[in-house]
Amino acid sequence: MTAEATLPATSASPTARQVWTRARGILLALVILLAAAVAIAAIRSDARHGDLDPRSADPYGSRAVAELLGDRGVSTRVVTTLAQARAAAGPDTTLLVAVPDLLTKRQQSGLHSAFANSGSRTVLVAPGPASLPRLAPEVTADAGSSFDTVLSPDCSLPAAQRAGDAETGDYRYTTTAAGADECYASNGMPTLLRLPDASGGGDTVVIGSPDIFFNKRLDKQGNASLALQLLGSRPHLVWYLPSLSDTSATDSGSQSFFDLLPSGWLWGTLQLFIAAGVAALWRARRLGPLVPEKLPVAIRASETVEGRARLYRKANARDRAANALRSTTRTRLAPLVGVPVSQAHAPEALLPALSAHLHGDGQTLHALLFGPPPSDDAALIALADQLDALEREVRRS
Repeated sequence: MTAEATLPATSASPTARQVWTRARGILLALVILLAAAVAIAAIRSDARHGDLDPRSADPYGSRAVAELLGDRGVSTRVVTTLAQARAAAGPDTTLLVAVPDLLTKRQQSGLHSAFANSGSRTVLVAPGPASLPRLAPEVTADAGSSFDTVLSPDCSLPAAQRAGDAETGDYRYTTTAAGADECYASNGMPTLLRLPDASGGGDTVVIGSPDIFFNKRLDKQGNASLALQLLGSRPHLVWYLPSLSDTSATDSGSQSFFDLLPSGWLWGTLQLFIAAGVAALWRARRLGPLVPEKLPVAIRASETVEGRARLYRKANARDRAANALRSTTRTRLAPLVGVPVSQAHAPEALLPALSAHLHGDGQTLHALLFGPPPSDDAALIALADQLDALEREVRRS
């Protein structure tokens, strides 16, 4: 310990080069994932711009439907707020709700109250469990989707009979409404419903898929005929595209932050926690009680002393180093002067025996074996030398 205390300090911290070598693989993987995510988002953004937008000529836009309706004298107006959609209610208007599930519960209830018994037609495009209880309370969406996209009418609704086969298969529904037309059944469950209003002048149309309104699918099967008949029964068509800029979406009253999150985010977070737990279990080094392990090689005592001394010096722990030196010295001295090892660290038992054995000053021995920690490295080295000298003297006497 005395010799090792004078050695230069050796840092155990990894260098910048070592940190970079260890982390560059992870950083490269993160960069690749980020670049792939940006590329996929850009591609999807370009390919699916203006979904169900009657102004968009993209494959998933609906401009073709709007132009065909215009040739038949039906005007199409796009609205993006709930207030605009509610103001359009009337017997000469058809309201198409492009993505009903994006509306908040309050928006859905407000829209339904405005159009119920107004004499207008409301077309709900692929509504799911998130919107049906308020927009069409008598309709329930089936948990399983249709495996068939092209279906036959199999109902008495004139528009469906004239159109023939059409691509309505996605959501399947059941209804308790009296007098409802149930068309395009998949495994016995309709994918298109027409629900007459209590007043008899208006109705609500629920269709399980948006495919018949897409530009790229309009010329398939009887899609065009069915779309034109569903949307062209009245002279004015109001096309409602829910927007994030609609202030009614933020006026959610008692809704919390978690109510505004899609359910997929919550499930994704749960899966991440499960994956983290599995990874922690996989990376665990010991899953049971500690067991002794034989070292493959014998380590010399001098190497252990050297390593511990360097750690003490790096941590500037002179007090711990001094305590270790004094404790070890007291343990070795006690048997030499007839004191039990169990009392080696008790000054009242060890010091009188040492004083009698050496005929020395008890106060000097107390300061040496039980004194305060050294103030600097030089004092620590001097303490180690003095303890060595004391033990040699006791052994010679």
